[in-house]
Amino acid sequence: MKYLKLGTTGPRVSQLSLGCMSFAGFYGATDKDESFACLDAARAHGIDFLDTAEIYGLGLSETIIGEYQKQTGYRFKIATKGGIVVGGKRGENNNSEPWLRKALDGSMTRLGVDKVELYYIHRRDWSIEIEQVVETLSKFQQEGLIGQFGFSEIAPSSLRRAAAVAPVGAVQNEYSLWTRYPELGMLQACAELGTTFVPFSPVARGMLGDTRLDPNTFGEKDFRKTQPRFAEPNYTQNANQIAAFRDWANGRGWTTSAAALAWIFDQSPGMIPIPGTRTAAHLAEWAGACEISFTDQDRAEINRLLPAGFAHGDRYSDAQIIGIERYC
Repeated sequence: MKYLKLGTTGPRVSQLSLGCMSFAGFYGATDKDESFACLDAARAHGIDFLDTAEIYGLGLSETIIGEYQKQTGYRFKIATKGGIVVGGKRGENNNSEPWLRKALDGSMTRLGVDKVELYYIHRRDWSIEIEQVVETLSKFQQEGLIGQFGFSEIAPSSLRRAAAVAPVGAVQNEYSLWTRYPELGMLQACAELGTTFVPFSPVARGMLGDTRLDPNTFGEKDFRKTQPRFAEPNYTQNANQIAAFRDWANGRGWTTSAAALAWIFDQSPGMIPIPGTRTAAHLAEWAGACEISFTDQDRAEINRLLPAGFAHGDRYSDAQIIGIERYC
């Protein structure tokens, strides 16, 4: 495993980290034992950085991580997120200092820590200017509650405004072979400002795995069930195109997910993707991605198989995309 500095002043964390949304059942039923086994596997592969959020299972993901750390005595470096009104209507966000302070306190209590290494604003509250939000987060830093702060799903223009007040440690946006819009400004802004870019859903919500998904088997609570890319006729078009990439990756001796993550590292070695899983078996499929190197021929073949913009359908439904800052 390779390790990178988080932001300009943060700790060194594993370049390949673990997204823990699945611990809360977003992609299917799970339990604490399965999540604990996944965390054991992460440690075995050198992964020491976790990403979670207050909203994931209404605190369930954070609670599982906290219980694991208490039981094992092992302390992960942790990023969590707040700012979405838990139990509120869809798209209701609150970035005020009292709300964020309460959210952060709840997160730390569930995690069993007195400080988190990185705290994100999960979604923007349009009633509060981002500069004011940065002032709040800077207070949390000064009080020793957080190390770095960051934002999820924002635009490059907002990042620049925030960074003019104080250094922004990280920006977390979706980025993968089938979601490449950060290339239209966000990656460039992060590089310029010294902000770590953290790609979420880097294996395309399971599409870039060794097993072809069947949306008909998705449970009623599965996050993907209403996403356009998983609905027909989009799904079959996407699955068929990805199948060719899967065959190519397997032919090179790589799992599909490891090759997809290696592609991200190939774009910039400074990114810290957070593939999510709830099982040790799936984690093992991509844990070696840092060791894959591409030739120019490999890059040309990937571009041929999965060219920029190949995906059919939007990444979110109209209901799911509320609150996300779009810029292209």
